[in-house]
Formats: sequence, C-alpha cells, structure tokens
Amino acid sequence: MLQAALELVDVEGLEALSMRRLGHKLDRDPMALYRYAANRDALLDGLTELLLDQWVISEAEDTDAAWQDQLRRAAHRFRSLVLEHPHVVPLLVTRPLSTPLGLRPLGALRPLEQLLAVFTRAGFGPSGALHAYRAYYGFLLGHVINELEEFVVNPDEDDTGLRLGLHRLPEQDFPYLRRLGSQLLDYDGEVELDQGITIVLSGLQSQLESPAHAPDKTSGF
Repeated sequence: MLQAALELVDVEGLEALSMRRLGHKLDRDPMALYRYAANRDALLDGLTELLLDQWVISEAEDTDAAWQDQLRRAAHRFRSLVLEHPHVVPLLVTRPLSTPLGLRPLGALRPLEQLLAVFTRAGFGPSGALHAYRAYYGFLLGHVINELEEFVVNPDEDDTGLRLGLHRLPEQDFPYLRRLGSQLLDYDGEVELDQGITIVLSGLQSQLESPAHAPDKTSGF
C-alpha cells in the first residue's frame, strides 16, 4: 500500500494523497485501507519511513573504506533517492517533528543508527557522534531543498537574467544576486553536493583531530 501511495505522490504530489485516491489506485474500497493505516497522517509517516529505509548508508564494498568516503557515497545515494521522489522531501523535514524519537517507525531510525555507528568507528564519542550526525544530515537536507529550488523560468531564452527570471528583481536591491546569473544558471547539483560535503567532512575531521577532542566517558547516546 505504501508503495502505491509513493507512486501516487510521485505523479500528483502530496496534496493528491487521500484514502479515496489511494483506494481508487489500488482498486480497493477506501474504507478497507483503514485496516492498514489509521488516517492520512499515518500514510505520511509511512512514506517517510519507506524513503529513509531505502537510503543505503554502507554497502559491502564500504567495509574497509575510510569513514569520509563512506559518508560521501551515502550523501550521493541520499541525493539520488530524494531526487527520484522530490514530493516527499517536505515530509523528511516536517514529519519527524510530530513524533518523539523513540516512537518513530524503526525504518525511519535505521539511517540514524547506522550513521552513528560510522561516526563512532571514526573515533567520535557518543555525544560527538550525535553532533556530527546532525551537521551531516542537516547539510544533506539543506542541499536537496536548495537543489529543488533551482528553477529555470525560460530555458529557450538567450539572456541569462531572463532565463532565470532575475530581471524581475530590482537591481538596486539585489545587486549581488543579479550578478551571479551565470553561476546560478550553471548549477550542478551533484558537483555542488560533492563540494559541500567536502567542507562538512573537513570540518568534522578537524573536530576529531582537535586537541580539545576527547572520547566521551558516557556509555550511551
């Protein structure tokens, strides 16, 4: 059922998701679906879990790789997965806010557990691993949201400003944005992600190597 819900959202957006529409897609009585999901909110939570549970943090070939390489590959897998299902991105930001951590679906927590394991093996203590995860995942969410915001108004227009719609912005109020037209037009999400994750990983590495860094003495997260 959740896979059918995801397919519906991929085509028509989150607003189209309802028990009635999902029942029609499955050729089932919508009332019968309530045996599997209590309401629309349960469907939204299920979509969040379904997507996050598909995010591969480490593959077999990553076992002996440096932690930075594992996280770089995982970042690109996250981007690819999310770009396949862009309408679900808002759920990754909003749905966890409605549910306490320990009550979230297990599939939605699996990436967190696996990322904590990667950071712990890298040498971070429990709280340090948690901070590193937050920085890493926060960057990934910010990147994909930013990438999905990149939009060319008229791809057939020759003038850069017109293609991006920058001509609508008052030049006196937005001089820096207006002069970035060519760079904005050349935006490459994959390259941008790789550059950004390099900055994040370098910062985390410096934290790990800092004289002030010391393993936590606590036994849990």
